[in-house]
Amino acid sequence: MAAEVDVNAAGGRDRRFSAAVRWIGRTAVVVVAGELDRDDPDPLNEAMEQALARGAERIVVDCDRLTFCDSTGLNILLKTRLDAREIGAKLELAALRPAVARMLDITGAMALFPVHARLPDELAVPGRQ
Repeated sequence: MAAEVDVNAAGGRDRRFSAAVRWIGRTAVVVVAGELDRDDPDPLNEAMEQALARGAERIVVDCDRLTFCDSTGLNILLKTRLDAREIGAKLELAALRPAVARMLDITGAMALFPVHARLPDELAVPGRQ
């Protein structure tokens, strides 16, 4: 059974970036959307912290709706990767858009993550792929 937690408390302002955590067993699917940059990293930070705190064995970041990611987002992913490794969990990326894939490739970070062309079927919401 999947449970979803929205981590986008915007304090009354519109957000260009959002993140939500959906649980499938011990797997946290972190669904991100919009532009992830230094102006609004809190939703991703909170989603990743929640996944780690609840003891995820696997964290899969669904990037299908992530249109931009700068070094702020990259640093969050890299830190979470290290924190996950410390507890025996894995951090994976799925459905990278070209701009995000290029940033990961240019920085050399692409080689650090298992990357799926799309969200694995066992993690997909029925009717959404």
